[in-house]
Amino acid sequence: MKKALTILSLALLGQASAANITVWSHFGTGELTWLREQAAAFDKKTGNKTTIVTVPFDQIPDKLIQSASRGQGPDVVVTLPQDRLGQLAAAGVIEPMDKYVTSKSDLDKTALQAMTYQGKLFGIPMFAESVALVYNKKLVTQPPTTWSAFLSAAQKNTGNGTFGYLADLSNAYMNYGVISAYGGYVFKNTGGTLNTKDVGLANAGADKASAFLNDLRYKYNLVPEGVDGAAAKSAFTDGRLAMFLTGPWDMGDIKKAGINYGIVSFPTPPGAAGKWSPFVGVQGTMLNAYSKNKAAAALFAKQISTADAQVAFNKAGGRIPVSLAARTKLKADPVVAGFGKSISAGTPMPNVPQMGAVWGPWSNAIAQSVQKANQNYSQILDKAVQEINGNIK
Repeated sequence: MKKALTILSLALLGQASAANITVWSHFGTGELTWLREQAAAFDKKTGNKTTIVTVPFDQIPDKLIQSASRGQGPDVVVTLPQDRLGQLAAAGVIEPMDKYVTSKSDLDKTALQAMTYQGKLFGIPMFAESVALVYNKKLVTQPPTTWSAFLSAAQKNTGNGTFGYLADLSNAYMNYGVISAYGGYVFKNTGGTLNTKDVGLANAGADKASAFLNDLRYKYNLVPEGVDGAAAKSAFTDGRLAMFLTGPWDMGDIKKAGINYGIVSFPTPPGAAGKWSPFVGVQGTMLNAYSKNKAAAALFAKQISTADAQVAFNKAGGRIPVSLAARTKLKADPVVAGFGKSISAGTPMPNVPQMGAVWGPWSNAIAQSVQKANQNYSQILDKAVQEINGNIK
């Protein structure tokens, strides 16, 4: 009898602890199938009931802000990028997750930093992306890991209808790794906290970075005027380009073209004090601060970020995992291995709302810096930073 009562008590406890969890996600096709499979496995293991609701990516943040306090939002969102994290944290609609994520050793440190706002972890990182140097092994036989090797390979393959290196030099996001290498930065990072009153996009390092980008076009004669990302990818998939700067988003077309490719980090530029450190974009799961099922929702968020789950997620959609164990299991995949190293060496895009004041003036300044040879970089960047500071409230 006592044993029977114990079994009954455990059964009732299981029923009492079961929760109905609502998940908002923007995933489509294979990734949505993966998420549903994860939910089914989670429910079978825990006795919970998880409902997946598809919400358009660009609508999730505003809908969450509008509905959370009324108890109408999700328990967990899978996934949102870090550039909306500061806005959501400031609005009080996402829950700090440090108490739920007690072990962070398997998660890429860059990705963790991206999901941290004002010293608190507000999301479990799921996947990340950055740019890296993709090269055609038919034209470049050895990975160009130094500036001299890169320049030699680029110049050797330039001419007679072929190109050694192409990139969108006017794109601030794409070229942040160079800016960082020379000592430029968007907002000063002090112990994980971004100082939005300290903008480093017009310091001496940023000036040198703009000069280097200009040199790629007018001194080294590598990147003709008018080249953008689409033109570079077209040349690469046609087999007419040795190396170009891009992200995981272009790898599907490169594979379809049958190019034998390799992926490495861009080498340290000449005279730079630091290593190339590109912008890293991260998406992660976030908890609704008003959820009545936070513990169960956090448990689900943790399950889908485990190494095995992230390996399956990569197979479903090709995203670069932030689980270090998952990357080890996928080390034979050149896309995961190449971009994984770039991500780990990268700098998270600022996740504070003030970043919205930066993009316009900064992008215009970078574009202007490569419009003709030997620009007045200091003047161009100073003007941009003045505008940025004026826009930041």
